[in-house]
Amino acid sequence: MKGLRRMMGEEKQLMVRFLHSADWQLGMRRYFLDAHAQPRFDQARVEAIVRMAEIARDTQCAFAVVAGDVFESNQVELRTIGHALEALREFPCPVYLLPANHDPFDAGSIYRSTVFLTAKPETVHVLTDGEPVVVNDRSGAPLPIEMVGVPWASKRPGRDLVAPALAKLEPTPDGSSVVRIMVAHGDIGTGFSTGDEHIDLDAVHAALAEQRIHFLALGDRHSTTEIAPRVWYSGAPEATAYREVDSGNALVVEVDAKQCQVRSHAIGRWRFVEHPVTLQDQSDIEALRAWLADVPGKMTTSLKLRFAGALSVEDKANLDALIEEQRSLFAAVEERPAHLSVVAGDLEEWGLSGFLRTGAQELADDESSTARDALALLYRLQDSTPRRGTELEGGAR
Repeated sequence: MKGLRRMMGEEKQLMVRFLHSADWQLGMRRYFLDAHAQPRFDQARVEAIVRMAEIARDTQCAFAVVAGDVFESNQVELRTIGHALEALREFPCPVYLLPANHDPFDAGSIYRSTVFLTAKPETVHVLTDGEPVVVNDRSGAPLPIEMVGVPWASKRPGRDLVAPALAKLEPTPDGSSVVRIMVAHGDIGTGFSTGDEHIDLDAVHAALAEQRIHFLALGDRHSTTEIAPRVWYSGAPEATAYREVDSGNALVVEVDAKQCQVRSHAIGRWRFVEHPVTLQDQSDIEALRAWLADVPGKMTTSLKLRFAGALSVEDKANLDALIEEQRSLFAAVEERPAHLSVVAGDLEEWGLSGFLRTGAQELADDESSTARDALALLYRLQDSTPRRGTELEGGAR
């Protein structure tokens, strides 16, 4: 606890420093990651836990909290549980885990399983009810810190779980050195969602004003978000989706009854990047090629390309070849070609005959994106196949 105590006026006041994280969702699967990229994604999420442990050590945190969704579900592989617990051993302080909607504390909960209970480090604690818990240091000595968890007992409780938990708490006495932290999960009532479980922000503000709690550590949003000076979403430690604004962080919080300071630490390695592209001809495709070459960290970058414009069949075939090449470099490349049209042009220049010529004409007459993709593929195939006359000329030579 060296460095955590501070004199404020004439009374001795504890300044608590702790690490706040959430939404690890270990065991998450992304449908767009192939058999090579998914293991890298899994490993990065475990390595993020180790980096958080290093931050906790470097900043002398008294404890750490994970505000829900530690695991993707209660049915993850045993190795996922084992890897998580091994990584948690790296923390130099107690760690408190909160069951939430992905991994609720129900009859089949991971937190009740033999593998979890057997391998769990002594410094790891699960917040299974709403009773205040006195935080101990690593040696087991009690600290003037109370932890109040708001666990989920099912995936769909259908109501706000935080307001009733706050209502049960008495204000901390004036002049008390006790700091009370609440750990909860769910969307707070700010218009981001309309679920029945959304948290009543007015009830939270009232509890803070009456010093029933001094900080609310939240999970659910994967982007780091400040709701109020003492109400924060840490965000997920690794990015999981394109829509996330500021994920890949962990928070170090310093708080007491009179002041609060939150510092964000970037720890994520993965990125989800959306890139709009307007294409008209081959020069635009070459510009895209140059942009792709400059993207850093391709092995841990999932890319979504949003195409617009119009291309000839030949240029569309060249674009398809470029995307196919890039898929071997990036973690994933997704295409959204909804506003990209393909112009068939003069099929006579292709030199097709027979059923190939008939099939190409049918595809050219079909204006659907599927038909135009098929036409571009046909162009690539026929363009890469040697002509019979060329083969004979080569043989004659």
